Amino acid sequence: MRRAGRPLRCAAGVVAFLLALPATAGPLAQQREALFARLREVHGLSDAQLGRLRQIFATSAVLGQGNPAISSHPATPEECRERLRSESIEYDDPRFRRICGERYMAPLYDPVSETPEQARACIDQFEFPDIPCEYPVVWVRAREAFEICEALGRRLCDAHEWEGACAGALEAPDYRFDLGRGLAPGALVERRRSAHNAAEEPRRSWSYGPVYREGVCAAASRKTAGCAGGGWSMCGSNTYPTGFFPACRSGLGVYDLNGNAAEHMNLPLTPDQLASRGSSEYGYTEMKGSWFIFDRYRAHPDWCRWRAPYWHGSRVMDAESHHNYHLGFRCCKTIGRSEPPAPTP
Repeated sequence: MRRAGRPLRCAAGVVAFLLALPATAGPLAQQREALFARLREVHGLSDAQLGRLRQIFATSAVLGQGNPAISSHPATPEECRERLRSESIEYDDPRFRRICGERYMAPLYDPVSETPEQARACIDQFEFPDIPCEYPVVWVRAREAFEICEALGRRLCDAHEWEGACAGALEAPDYRFDLGRGLAPGALVERRRSAHNAAEEPRRSWSYGPVYREGVCAAASRKTAGCAGGGWSMCGSNTYPTGFFPACRSGLGVYDLNGNAAEHMNLPLTPDQLASRGSSEYGYTEMKGSWFIFDRYRAHPDWCRWRAPYWHGSRVMDAESHHNYHLGFRCCKTIGRSEPPAPTP
């Protein structure tokens, strides 16, 4: 048996190695290999890209589509594909592919003043792995999400890009860089989110319309019995296959923004932390959307332009940024015209 190319020298070493692995190492490894195969098949990833993904996943004992031993999904990928076939639903949009250069990405733009071809960025139509009828990847740290997006030639989205994808119109960045200068990050996020949410609340909406509706999105699953604090061995990622609810769609053609898995995004606290303006530094973690139990228990607001408190806050690039059983991500990609320079506060 080998690990990272180094032979284990005796039987005792083999036993110690096996005992050090999570109990789910075998099933989790199988889950990951099936995921990598689908990524190669659907997105045409190169050997180098898949090698990089394997490196990223290998550094985590939990990164994947949930704990295979306890996750209980309300629907299977096969049931999802059959549902789409029976309803004659095809998510692969030729126009979007021409604009974004890849399958299952949607252009970000403002329909009031722009056409899709004028988009400066695209966003994944589904939670990563951005493949219809696959379970979203969870137990992912923000830094890992950044690294995975980068390996695919994409990037982590800014908060306002996710909000625009959800609300059906990409608007100019609204981060109120003028407020709260000199405050600690947690207090600064609170000051700015309060101002942002107060301004946006009168026009609140969800990806599918102006009023919250049950049964539209992947939000009727249940928590694992005994799941309290969110641990790997106690909380299954009881998600649906992405795209299982075709009506859970925004005006820009993006799916599962409400329900299924919450999503890591980048929250810039200074203009030079905007990923959409080319930052490699990134800002702080922002959780967007909601997750798979929200029709049963609405733990917090989840309208499109709502910004969350500084929950488990850290820099995106912090190696110990938060992860849990219902938190995933999706990627963005800069295309075409470059963004205008960020305003200086």
